[in-house]
Amino acid sequence: MQPLSTTPVENILDPLARLKALNAIGIALSAEKNGTRLLERILKEAKRITFADGGTLYTRNENNGLDFEILLNNSLKVQKGGTSGDPITFPPLPMYNEHGEPNLHTVAVCAALRGQTINIADAYSNPDFDFSGTRAFDQKTGYRSKSFLTVPMKNNEDEVIGVLQLINAINPISKDIQEFSQFDQELVESLASQAAVAMVNQQLIEEQRKLFESFIQLIASAIDNKSPYTGGHCRRVPELTMMLADAVANTETGTLKHFQMTEEDRYELYVAGWLHDCGKVTTPEYVVDKATKLQTIFDRIHLIDARFEVLKRDAEIKLLRDHIANQTTDISQLDKKLDEQKQQLNQEKTFIQQCNIGGEFMDDAHKNRVRQIAEHHWINPDGQTQPLLTEEEIYNLMISRGTLTTEERQVINNHIVATISMLEQLPYPKHLRRVPEFAGGHHERMDGKGYPKGLTREQMSIQARIMGIADIFEALTAGDRPYKKAMPLSKALTILGNMKLDNHIDPDLFDIFMHNKIYMQYAEKFLPPEQIDTIDLNKIPGYVPQPEHSLTK
Repeated sequence: MQPLSTTPVENILDPLARLKALNAIGIALSAEKNGTRLLERILKEAKRITFADGGTLYTRNENNGLDFEILLNNSLKVQKGGTSGDPITFPPLPMYNEHGEPNLHTVAVCAALRGQTINIADAYSNPDFDFSGTRAFDQKTGYRSKSFLTVPMKNNEDEVIGVLQLINAINPISKDIQEFSQFDQELVESLASQAAVAMVNQQLIEEQRKLFESFIQLIASAIDNKSPYTGGHCRRVPELTMMLADAVANTETGTLKHFQMTEEDRYELYVAGWLHDCGKVTTPEYVVDKATKLQTIFDRIHLIDARFEVLKRDAEIKLLRDHIANQTTDISQLDKKLDEQKQQLNQEKTFIQQCNIGGEFMDDAHKNRVRQIAEHHWINPDGQTQPLLTEEEIYNLMISRGTLTTEERQVINNHIVATISMLEQLPYPKHLRRVPEFAGGHHERMDGKGYPKGLTREQMSIQARIMGIADIFEALTAGDRPYKKAMPLSKALTILGNMKLDNHIDPDLFDIFMHNKIYMQYAEKFLPPEQIDTIDLNKIPGYVPQPEHSLTK
Protein backbone atom coordinates (compact mmCIF):
# COMPACT_ATOMS: atom_id res chain seq x y z
CA MET A 1 0.00 0.00 0.00
CA GLN A 2 1.61 3.24 -1.18
CA PRO A 3 1.47 6.04 1.42
CA LEU A 4 -0.50 9.05 0.22
CA SER A 5 2.37 11.25 1.33
CA THR A 6 4.54 9.76 -1.43
CA THR A 7 1.85 9.98 -4.12
CA PRO A 8 2.59 12.54 -6.89
CA VAL A 9 1.14 15.98 -6.06
CA GLU A 10 -1.19 16.01 -9.06
CA ASN A 11 -2.83 12.76 -7.87
CA ILE A 12 -2.75 13.30 -4.12
CA LEU A 13 -6.38 14.37 -3.89
CA ASP A 14 -7.64 11.94 -6.54
CA PRO A 15 -10.79 10.35 -5.03
CA LEU A 16 -10.11 7.01 -6.74
CA ALA A 17 -6.61 6.81 -5.27
CA ARG A 18 -7.99 7.57 -1.82
CA LEU A 19 -10.72 4.94 -2.21
CA LYS A 20 -8.10 2.37 -3.19
CA ALA A 21 -6.11 3.38 -0.13
CA LEU A 22 -9.24 2.87 2.00
CA ASN A 23 -9.72 -0.65 0.63
CA ALA A 24 -6.10 -1.47 1.36
CA ILE A 25 -6.54 -0.14 4.89
CA GLY A 26 -9.54 -2.40 5.44
CA ILE A 27 -7.53 -5.45 4.41
CA ALA A 28 -4.66 -4.44 6.70
CA LEU A 29 -6.98 -3.88 9.66
CA SER A 30 -8.57 -7.31 9.27
CA ALA A 31 -5.12 -8.91 9.39
CA GLU A 32 -3.97 -7.14 12.57
CA LYS A 33 -4.04 -9.53 15.54
CA ASN A 34 -2.84 -7.25 18.30
CA GLY A 35 -5.61 -5.17 19.86
CA THR A 36 -3.39 -2.24 20.83
CA ARG A 37 -1.74 -2.05 17.43
CA LEU A 38 -5.16 -2.28 15.81
CA LEU A 39 -6.45 0.82 17.59
CA GLU A 40 -3.27 2.70 16.80
CA ARG A 41 -3.43 1.77 13.14
CA ILE A 42 -7.08 2.82 12.86
CA LEU A 43 -6.22 6.34 14.02
CA LYS A 44 -3.05 6.60 11.95
CA GLU A 45 -4.80 5.49 8.78
CA ALA A 46 -7.72 7.87 9.41
CA LYS A 47 -5.24 10.73 9.77
CA ARG A 48 -3.38 9.64 6.67
CA ILE A 49 -6.32 9.46 4.26
CA THR A 50 -7.72 12.81 5.46
CA PHE A 51 -4.36 14.58 5.89
CA ALA A 52 -5.32 15.36 9.50
CA ASP A 53 -2.67 16.87 11.76
CA GLY A 54 -3.90 15.14 14.89
CA GLY A 55 -6.48 12.83 16.32
CA THR A 56 -7.75 10.82 19.25
CA LEU A 57 -9.33 7.40 19.42
CA TYR A 58 -11.71 6.65 22.28
CA THR A 59 -13.30 3.39 23.30
CA ARG A 60 -16.50 3.08 25.27
CA ASN A 61 -16.11 1.49 28.70
CA GLU A 62 -18.64 -0.42 30.79
CA ASN A 63 -19.31 2.64 32.96
CA ASN A 64 -20.62 4.75 30.07
CA GLY A 65 -17.44 6.71 29.62
CA LEU A 66 -15.05 7.23 26.74
CA ASP A 67 -11.51 6.09 27.48
CA PHE A 68 -8.58 7.78 25.75
CA GLU A 69 -6.76 5.01 23.86
CA ILE A 70 -4.51 6.77 21.30
CA LEU A 71 -3.53 10.44 20.99
CA LEU A 72 -1.49 11.67 18.02
CA ASN A 73 -0.42 15.13 16.79
CA ASN A 74 2.14 15.73 14.09
CA SER A 75 2.82 19.43 14.71
CA LEU A 76 3.30 18.96 18.43
CA LYS A 77 5.15 15.69 17.92
CA VAL A 78 2.84 13.99 20.40
CA GLN A 79 2.18 10.26 20.48
CA LYS A 80 0.51 8.85 23.57
CA GLY A 81 -1.07 5.52 24.33
CA GLY A 82 -0.86 2.45 22.12
CA THR A 83 2.65 1.18 21.46
CA SER A 84 4.28 4.53 22.31
CA GLY A 85 5.07 3.52 25.88
CA ASP A 86 3.73 6.91 27.00
CA PRO A 87 0.38 6.28 28.72
CA ILE A 88 -2.53 8.71 28.51
CA THR A 89 -3.39 9.94 31.99
CA PHE A 90 -6.56 11.85 31.11
CA PRO A 91 -9.66 10.59 32.91
CA PRO A 92 -12.45 9.08 30.80
CA LEU A 93 -15.02 11.44 29.31
CA PRO A 94 -18.30 10.84 31.19
CA MET A 95 -21.28 10.30 28.91
CA TYR A 96 -23.75 11.33 31.62
CA ASN A 97 -23.52 13.78 34.50
CA GLU A 98 -24.27 13.03 38.16
CA HIS A 99 -27.99 13.53 37.51
CA GLY A 100 -28.02 10.98 34.68
CA GLU A 101 -28.35 13.67 32.02
CA PRO A 102 -26.47 13.20 28.71
CA ASN A 103 -23.24 15.17 28.41
CA LEU A 104 -24.00 16.67 25.00
CA HIS A 105 -21.64 19.63 25.39
CA THR A 106 -18.57 17.44 24.73
CA VAL A 107 -18.27 16.74 21.02
CA ALA A 108 -16.87 13.19 21.30
CA VAL A 109 -19.57 12.22 23.81
CA CYS A 110 -22.31 13.81 21.74
CA ALA A 111 -21.22 11.84 18.67
CA ALA A 112 -21.27 8.65 20.74
CA LEU A 113 -24.65 9.29 22.33
CA ARG A 114 -26.37 10.31 19.09
CA GLY A 115 -24.47 7.85 16.92
CA GLN A 116 -23.88 10.59 14.35
CA THR A 117 -20.83 12.19 12.78
CA ILE A 118 -20.05 15.76 13.83
CA ASN A 119 -18.05 17.88 11.37
CA ILE A 120 -16.92 21.27 12.72
CA ALA A 121 -15.18 23.83 10.51
CA ASP A 122 -13.81 25.96 13.38
CA ALA A 123 -14.05 25.00 17.02
CA TYR A 124 -13.55 28.59 18.22
CA SER A 125 -16.67 29.82 16.45
CA ASN A 126 -18.84 26.79 17.21
CA PRO A 127 -21.59 27.59 19.74
CA ASP A 128 -22.87 24.05 20.25
CA PHE A 129 -20.03 22.51 22.22
CA ASP A 130 -17.76 23.40 25.10
CA PHE A 131 -14.25 23.88 23.70
CA SER A 132 -12.89 25.72 26.74
CA GLY A 133 -10.52 22.88 27.42
CA THR A 134 -9.34 22.98 23.82
CA ARG A 135 -8.72 26.73 24.04
CA ALA A 136 -6.74 26.30 27.25
CA PHE A 137 -4.63 23.58 25.64
CA ASP A 138 -3.97 25.78 22.62
CA GLN A 139 -3.01 28.72 24.81
CA LYS A 140 -0.58 26.56 26.71
CA THR A 141 1.04 24.93 23.68
CA GLY A 142 0.70 27.63 21.02
CA TYR A 143 -1.35 25.27 18.91
CA ARG A 144 -4.51 26.21 16.99
CA SER A 145 -7.24 23.61 17.07
CA LYS A 146 -9.60 24.42 14.26
CA SER A 147 -11.39 21.79 12.20
CA PHE A 148 -12.81 18.72 13.92
CA LEU A 149 -14.24 15.53 12.45
CA THR A 150 -15.76 13.23 15.07
CA VAL A 151 -17.08 9.85 13.91
CA PRO A 152 -18.76 7.20 16.07
CA MET A 153 -17.72 3.58 15.54
CA LYS A 154 -20.61 1.11 15.67
CA ASN A 155 -20.70 -2.66 15.92
CA ASN A 156 -23.02 -4.97 14.00
CA GLU A 157 -25.77 -4.33 16.55
CA ASP A 158 -25.58 -0.58 15.87
CA GLU A 159 -24.03 0.05 19.30
CA VAL A 160 -21.34 2.70 19.58
CA ILE A 161 -18.14 1.05 20.78
CA GLY A 162 -15.76 3.93 20.21
CA VAL A 163 -15.20 7.35 18.69
CA LEU A 164 -12.67 8.46 16.10
CA GLN A 165 -11.86 12.17 16.29
CA LEU A 166 -9.59 13.98 13.83
CA ILE A 167 -8.26 17.52 14.20
CA ASN A 168 -7.11 20.04 11.60
CA ALA A 169 -7.35 18.79 8.06
CA ILE A 170 -4.18 20.00 6.29
CA ASN A 171 -4.27 20.87 2.61
CA PRO A 172 -1.45 18.68 1.25
CA ILE A 173 -0.48 21.34 -1.30
CA SER A 174 -0.90 24.71 0.46
CA LYS A 175 -0.36 23.24 3.98
CA ASP A 176 -3.20 25.40 5.28
CA ILE A 177 -5.74 24.17 7.82
CA GLN A 178 -9.03 23.52 6.12
CA GLU A 179 -12.42 22.04 6.89
CA PHE A 180 -12.86 18.28 6.56
CA SER A 181 -14.72 17.83 3.28
CA GLN A 182 -17.79 15.74 2.74
CA PHE A 183 -15.60 13.23 0.94
CA ASP A 184 -13.24 13.17 3.92
CA GLN A 185 -16.22 12.52 6.16
CA GLU A 186 -17.49 9.67 3.99
CA LEU A 187 -14.02 8.12 3.88
CA VAL A 188 -13.65 8.22 7.65
CA GLU A 189 -17.18 6.94 8.20
CA SER A 190 -16.38 4.00 5.93
CA LEU A 191 -13.09 3.47 7.73
CA ALA A 192 -14.84 3.69 11.10
CA SER A 193 -17.29 1.01 10.00
CA GLN A 194 -14.46 -1.29 8.90
CA ALA A 195 -12.53 -0.47 12.06
CA ALA A 196 -15.51 -1.32 14.26
CA VAL A 197 -15.80 -4.71 12.57
CA ALA A 198 -12.10 -5.32 13.14
CA MET A 199 -12.41 -4.21 16.76
CA VAL A 200 -15.40 -6.48 17.37
CA ASN A 201 -13.60 -9.41 15.77
CA GLN A 202 -10.57 -8.65 17.90
CA GLN A 203 -12.78 -8.46 20.98
CA LEU A 204 -14.47 -11.76 20.14
CA ILE A 205 -11.09 -13.42 19.64
CA GLU A 206 -9.89 -12.02 22.94
CA GLU A 207 -13.05 -13.14 24.72
CA GLN A 208 -12.72 -16.62 23.26
CA ARG A 209 -9.11 -16.68 24.34
CA LYS A 210 -10.06 -15.63 27.87
CA LEU A 211 -12.79 -18.27 27.94
CA PHE A 212 -10.31 -20.92 26.81
CA GLU A 213 -7.76 -19.82 29.39
CA SER A 214 -10.47 -19.81 32.07
CA PHE A 215 -11.33 -23.36 31.08
CA ILE A 216 -7.69 -24.33 31.49
CA GLN A 217 -7.61 -22.64 34.89
CA LEU A 218 -10.79 -24.51 35.77
CA ILE A 219 -9.11 -27.84 35.04
CA ALA A 220 -6.13 -26.86 37.20
CA SER A 221 -8.51 -25.82 39.96
CA ALA A 222 -10.32 -29.15 39.69
CA ILE A 223 -7.01 -30.96 40.13
CA ASP A 224 -6.15 -28.58 42.97
CA ASN A 225 -9.42 -29.32 44.72
CA LYS A 226 -8.97 -33.02 44.10
CA SER A 227 -5.45 -32.94 45.50
CA PRO A 228 -3.67 -29.86 46.87
CA TYR A 229 -0.38 -31.64 46.23
CA THR A 230 -0.71 -31.36 42.44
CA GLY A 231 -2.56 -28.07 42.06
CA GLY A 232 0.62 -26.04 42.62
CA HIS A 233 2.41 -28.25 40.12
CA CYS A 234 -0.14 -27.43 37.43
CA ARG A 235 0.50 -23.72 37.96
CA ARG A 236 4.27 -23.78 38.28
CA VAL A 237 5.18 -26.02 35.33
CA PRO A 238 3.88 -23.58 32.67
CA GLU A 239 5.96 -20.75 34.09
CA LEU A 240 9.12 -22.83 34.32
CA THR A 241 8.46 -24.14 30.81
CA MET A 242 8.32 -20.61 29.41
CA MET A 243 11.43 -19.53 31.32
CA LEU A 244 13.44 -22.31 29.68
CA ALA A 245 11.77 -21.93 26.27
CA ASP A 246 12.60 -18.22 26.12
CA ALA A 247 16.20 -18.96 27.08
CA VAL A 248 16.43 -21.55 24.29
CA ALA A 249 14.94 -19.11 21.78
CA ASN A 250 17.58 -16.54 22.75
CA THR A 251 20.64 -18.76 22.43
CA GLU A 252 22.96 -18.33 19.44
CA THR A 253 25.22 -21.33 19.92
CA GLY A 254 24.89 -25.08 19.95
CA THR A 255 22.46 -27.42 18.26
CA LEU A 256 19.43 -25.39 19.38
CA LYS A 257 20.55 -22.01 18.02
CA HIS A 258 17.95 -22.14 15.22
CA PHE A 259 15.02 -22.60 17.59
CA GLN A 260 12.61 -19.66 17.33
CA MET A 261 9.16 -18.89 18.72
CA THR A 262 6.53 -16.48 17.52
CA GLU A 263 3.96 -15.11 19.95
CA GLU A 264 1.57 -17.80 18.73
CA ASP A 265 4.24 -20.46 19.33
CA ARG A 266 4.74 -19.18 22.87
CA TYR A 267 1.02 -19.23 23.56
CA GLU A 268 0.72 -22.76 22.21
CA LEU A 269 3.47 -23.97 24.53
CA TYR A 270 2.01 -22.04 27.46
CA VAL A 271 -1.38 -23.70 26.94
CA ALA A 272 0.28 -27.10 26.73
CA GLY A 273 2.06 -26.37 30.01
CA TRP A 274 -1.23 -25.68 31.75
CA LEU A 275 -2.84 -28.82 30.34
CA HIS A 276 0.08 -31.23 30.66
CA ASP A 277 -1.44 -33.04 33.66
CA CYS A 278 -5.14 -32.60 32.95
CA GLY A 279 -5.51 -36.40 32.89
CA LYS A 280 -4.96 -36.44 36.65
CA VAL A 281 -8.63 -35.61 37.08
CA THR A 282 -9.15 -39.34 36.43
CA THR A 283 -6.57 -40.48 39.00
CA PRO A 284 -7.95 -41.67 42.40
CA GLU A 285 -7.13 -39.32 45.25
CA TYR A 286 -5.77 -42.07 47.50
CA VAL A 287 -3.09 -42.79 44.88
CA VAL A 288 -2.15 -39.17 44.16
CA ASP A 289 -2.04 -38.29 47.86
CA LYS A 290 -0.48 -41.53 49.11
CA ALA A 291 1.93 -40.20 51.71
CA THR A 292 2.84 -43.57 53.25
CA LYS A 293 2.93 -47.13 52.00
CA LEU A 294 -0.16 -48.19 53.96
CA GLN A 295 -2.26 -45.13 53.21
CA THR A 296 -5.52 -45.45 51.29
CA ILE A 297 -8.44 -43.41 52.60
CA PHE A 298 -6.51 -43.31 55.87
CA ASP A 299 -3.12 -44.57 57.02
CA ARG A 300 -3.59 -48.20 58.06
CA ILE A 301 -0.46 -48.12 60.19
CA HIS A 302 -2.79 -47.17 63.05
CA LEU A 303 -4.59 -50.51 62.68
CA ILE A 304 -1.29 -52.34 62.94
CA ASP A 305 -0.33 -50.23 65.97
CA ALA A 306 -3.56 -51.38 67.62
CA ARG A 307 -2.73 -55.01 66.85
CA PHE A 308 0.63 -54.64 68.58
CA GLU A 309 -1.17 -53.30 71.63
CA VAL A 310 -3.42 -56.37 71.53
CA LEU A 311 -0.31 -58.59 71.39
CA LYS A 312 1.13 -56.84 74.44
CA ARG A 313 -2.17 -57.19 76.29
CA ASP A 314 -2.40 -60.88 75.40
CA ALA A 315 1.18 -61.48 76.52
CA GLU A 316 0.39 -59.94 79.87
CA ILE A 317 -2.78 -61.99 80.26
CA LYS A 318 -0.91 -65.20 79.46
CA LEU A 319 1.80 -64.51 82.03
CA LEU A 320 -0.77 -63.71 84.70
CA ARG A 321 -2.62 -66.94 83.97
CA ASP A 322 0.66 -68.85 84.20
CA HIS A 323 1.31 -67.23 87.58
CA ILE A 324 -2.16 -68.19 88.88
CA ALA A 325 -1.71 -71.77 87.68
CA ASN A 326 1.78 -72.01 89.18
CA GLN A 327 2.06 -70.08 92.44
CA THR A 328 5.71 -71.04 92.81
CA THR A 329 6.70 -68.72 89.93
CA ASP A 330 8.51 -65.58 91.11
CA ILE A 331 6.34 -62.59 90.21
CA SER A 332 9.45 -60.49 89.56
CA GLN A 333 10.57 -62.98 86.94
CA LEU A 334 7.21 -62.72 85.27
CA ASP A 335 7.45 -58.93 85.24
CA LYS A 336 10.90 -59.12 83.69
CA LYS A 337 9.73 -61.52 81.02
CA LEU A 338 6.72 -59.34 80.26
CA ASP A 339 8.90 -56.24 79.95
CA GLU A 340 11.19 -58.07 77.51
CA GLN A 341 8.26 -59.14 75.37
CA LYS A 342 6.77 -55.64 75.33
CA GLN A 343 10.14 -54.13 74.49
CA GLN A 344 10.52 -56.49 71.54
CA LEU A 345 7.01 -55.71 70.33
CA ASN A 346 7.66 -51.97 70.65
CA GLN A 347 10.84 -52.31 68.61
CA GLU A 348 8.99 -54.27 65.94
CA LYS A 349 6.18 -51.71 65.90
CA THR A 350 8.70 -48.88 65.49
CA PHE A 351 10.38 -50.79 62.66
CA ILE A 352 7.05 -51.26 60.84
CA GLN A 353 6.28 -47.57 61.31
CA GLN A 354 9.62 -46.69 59.72
CA CYS A 355 9.03 -49.09 56.85
CA ASN A 356 5.71 -47.36 56.23
CA ILE A 357 7.55 -44.17 55.32
CA GLY A 358 8.67 -44.15 51.68
CA GLY A 359 12.36 -43.96 50.91
CA GLU A 360 14.82 -44.26 48.07
CA PHE A 361 15.73 -47.91 48.76
CA MET A 362 14.69 -50.88 50.93
CA ASP A 363 17.14 -53.78 51.20
CA ASP A 364 16.34 -57.49 51.44
CA ALA A 365 17.19 -57.68 55.15
CA HIS A 366 14.44 -55.18 55.96
CA LYS A 367 11.99 -57.01 53.74
CA ASN A 368 12.79 -60.32 55.46
CA ARG A 369 12.23 -58.75 58.85
CA VAL A 370 8.81 -57.49 57.72
CA ARG A 371 7.86 -61.09 56.87
CA GLN A 372 9.18 -62.38 60.18
CA ILE A 373 7.13 -59.83 62.12
CA ALA A 374 4.10 -60.68 60.01
CA GLU A 375 4.22 -64.24 61.41
CA HIS A 376 2.95 -62.99 64.78
CA HIS A 377 -0.68 -63.85 65.34
CA TRP A 378 -3.34 -61.86 67.15
CA ILE A 379 -6.94 -62.48 68.14
CA ASN A 380 -9.38 -60.12 66.45
CA PRO A 381 -12.60 -58.83 68.13
CA ASP A 382 -14.48 -61.85 66.74
CA GLY A 383 -12.12 -64.20 68.57
CA GLN A 384 -10.41 -65.32 65.35
CA THR A 385 -6.67 -65.87 65.26
CA GLN A 386 -5.07 -64.03 62.32
CA PRO A 387 -1.57 -63.07 61.10
CA LEU A 388 -0.38 -59.71 62.41
CA LEU A 389 -0.01 -58.41 58.84
CA THR A 390 -2.14 -59.29 55.85
CA GLU A 391 -0.48 -60.19 52.55
CA GLU A 392 -1.66 -56.89 51.09
CA GLU A 393 -0.09 -54.99 53.99
CA ILE A 394 3.16 -56.94 53.61
CA TYR A 395 3.16 -56.15 49.88
CA ASN A 396 2.78 -52.43 50.55
CA LEU A 397 5.34 -52.32 53.38
CA MET A 398 7.95 -53.96 51.12
CA ILE A 399 7.73 -51.23 48.43
CA SER A 400 11.38 -50.60 47.57
CA ARG A 401 11.12 -46.96 46.52
CA GLY A 402 8.57 -44.33 47.40
CA THR A 403 5.10 -45.18 48.63
CA LEU A 404 3.40 -46.60 45.54
CA THR A 405 2.98 -50.23 44.56
CA THR A 406 3.64 -51.28 40.97
CA GLU A 407 -0.09 -51.21 40.29
CA GLU A 408 -0.53 -47.78 41.86
CA ARG A 409 2.43 -46.43 39.95
CA GLN A 410 0.79 -47.69 36.77
CA VAL A 411 -2.38 -45.82 37.75
CA ILE A 412 -0.30 -42.66 38.17
CA ASN A 413 1.47 -43.26 34.87
CA ASN A 414 -1.85 -43.70 33.13
CA HIS A 415 -2.64 -40.04 33.78
CA ILE A 416 -0.51 -39.12 30.79
CA VAL A 417 -2.45 -41.56 28.61
CA ALA A 418 -5.65 -39.92 29.84
CA THR A 419 -4.12 -36.48 29.20
CA ILE A 420 -3.27 -37.33 25.60
CA SER A 421 -6.66 -38.94 25.03
CA MET A 422 -8.49 -35.91 26.41
CA LEU A 423 -6.41 -33.37 24.53
CA GLU A 424 -6.58 -35.15 21.19
CA GLN A 425 -10.37 -34.91 21.26
CA LEU A 426 -10.41 -31.10 21.26
CA PRO A 427 -11.00 -29.23 17.96
CA TYR A 428 -7.95 -26.96 18.06
CA PRO A 429 -7.45 -23.92 15.86
CA LYS A 430 -4.39 -24.15 13.66
CA HIS A 431 -2.08 -22.34 16.08
CA LEU A 432 -2.82 -24.80 18.93
CA ARG A 433 -2.72 -28.12 17.10
CA ARG A 434 0.58 -29.22 18.65
CA VAL A 435 -0.71 -28.90 22.22
CA PRO A 436 -1.36 -32.69 22.63
CA GLU A 437 2.17 -33.53 21.44
CA PHE A 438 3.83 -30.91 23.66
CA ALA A 439 1.77 -31.85 26.72
CA GLY A 440 1.86 -35.59 26.14
CA GLY A 441 5.63 -36.00 25.95
CA HIS A 442 6.82 -34.80 29.34
CA HIS A 443 7.31 -38.35 30.68
CA GLU A 444 9.27 -39.59 27.67
CA ARG A 445 13.04 -40.09 27.90
CA MET A 446 15.77 -39.27 25.41
CA ASP A 447 16.79 -42.95 25.30
CA GLY A 448 13.27 -44.15 24.51
CA LYS A 449 12.69 -45.71 27.95
CA GLY A 450 9.98 -43.28 28.99
CA TYR A 451 6.22 -43.55 28.67
CA PRO A 452 3.61 -43.77 27.31
CA LYS A 453 4.99 -44.10 23.76
CA GLY A 454 8.66 -44.79 24.38
CA LEU A 455 9.75 -41.92 22.14
CA THR A 456 13.41 -41.06 21.61
CA ARG A 457 14.91 -37.59 21.51
CA GLU A 458 14.74 -37.48 17.72
CA GLN A 459 11.04 -38.31 17.78
CA MET A 460 10.15 -35.49 20.15
CA SER A 461 9.70 -31.79 19.55
CA ILE A 462 12.00 -29.37 21.36
CA GLN A 463 8.94 -28.03 23.18
CA ALA A 464 8.04 -31.46 24.56
CA ARG A 465 11.63 -31.94 25.73
CA ILE A 466 11.55 -28.52 27.40
CA MET A 467 8.38 -29.45 29.23
CA GLY A 468 9.97 -32.70 30.39
CA ILE A 469 12.73 -30.81 32.22
CA ALA A 470 10.24 -28.32 33.67
CA ASP A 471 8.02 -31.12 34.97
CA ILE A 472 10.93 -32.97 36.60
CA PHE A 473 12.58 -29.94 38.18
CA GLU A 474 9.31 -28.64 39.60
CA ALA A 475 8.61 -32.05 41.15
CA LEU A 476 12.14 -32.26 42.60
CA THR A 477 11.94 -28.86 44.27
CA ALA A 478 8.28 -28.99 45.31
CA GLY A 479 7.63 -28.73 49.01
CA ASP A 480 3.94 -29.61 48.89
CA ARG A 481 4.19 -33.33 48.19
CA PRO A 482 2.77 -35.67 50.86
CA TYR A 483 5.46 -38.30 50.37
CA LYS A 484 8.65 -36.22 50.59
CA LYS A 485 10.14 -33.10 52.08
CA ALA A 486 11.37 -30.22 49.93
CA MET A 487 14.98 -30.84 48.97
CA PRO A 488 17.70 -28.18 48.75
CA LEU A 489 18.19 -26.60 45.34
CA SER A 490 21.69 -28.10 45.02
CA LYS A 491 20.35 -31.64 45.53
CA ALA A 492 17.64 -31.10 42.91
CA LEU A 493 20.29 -29.94 40.41
CA THR A 494 22.45 -32.95 41.27
CA ILE A 495 19.58 -35.33 40.48
CA LEU A 496 18.78 -33.39 37.29
CA GLY A 497 22.45 -33.57 36.25
CA ASN A 498 22.47 -37.34 36.76
CA MET A 499 19.38 -37.52 34.56
CA LYS A 500 21.35 -35.80 31.82
CA LEU A 501 24.14 -38.37 32.14
CA ASP A 502 21.57 -41.20 32.15
CA ASN A 503 20.11 -39.90 28.87
CA HIS A 504 16.83 -39.22 30.63
CA ILE A 505 16.58 -35.52 29.73
CA ASP A 506 17.87 -33.50 26.76
CA PRO A 507 21.55 -32.68 27.42
CA ASP A 508 21.50 -29.46 25.35
CA LEU A 509 18.45 -28.18 27.18
CA PHE A 510 20.09 -29.04 30.50
CA ASP A 511 23.13 -26.95 29.51
CA ILE A 512 20.94 -23.96 28.64
CA PHE A 513 19.00 -24.47 31.88
CA MET A 514 22.28 -24.26 33.79
CA HIS A 515 24.10 -21.60 31.78
CA ASN A 516 21.14 -19.19 31.93
CA LYS A 517 20.53 -19.96 35.62
CA ILE A 518 16.90 -20.81 34.94
CA TYR A 519 16.97 -22.82 38.17
CA MET A 520 17.75 -19.65 40.14
CA GLN A 521 15.18 -17.58 38.27
CA TYR A 522 12.57 -20.18 39.16
CA ALA A 523 13.81 -20.63 42.74
CA GLU A 524 13.68 -16.93 43.54
CA LYS A 525 10.07 -16.80 42.40
CA PHE A 526 8.69 -20.03 43.83
CA LEU A 527 10.97 -21.51 46.50
CA PRO A 528 11.34 -20.39 50.12
CA PRO A 529 14.74 -18.80 50.95
CA GLU A 530 15.77 -21.68 53.21
CA GLN A 531 15.55 -24.08 50.27
CA ILE A 532 17.97 -22.05 48.14
CA ASP A 533 21.38 -23.22 49.34
CA THR A 534 24.89 -22.58 48.03
CA ILE A 535 25.52 -24.27 44.69
CA ASP A 536 28.96 -25.42 43.55
CA LEU A 537 28.43 -25.84 39.82
CA ASN A 538 31.58 -27.93 39.50
CA LYS A 539 29.93 -30.59 41.68
CA ILE A 540 26.77 -30.79 39.55
CA PRO A 541 26.92 -33.96 37.41
CA GLY A 542 26.89 -33.24 33.71
CA TYR A 543 27.57 -29.53 34.13
CA VAL A 544 29.74 -28.09 31.36
CA PRO A 545 30.95 -24.47 31.76
CA GLN A 546 29.58 -22.10 29.15
CA PRO A 547 32.06 -21.22 26.37
CA GLU A 548 33.26 -17.62 26.58
CA HIS A 549 32.17 -16.92 22.98
CA SER A 550 28.62 -18.06 23.68
CA LEU A 551 26.09 -15.34 22.94
CA THR A 552 22.38 -14.81 23.15
CA LYS A 553 20.20 -13.48 20.40
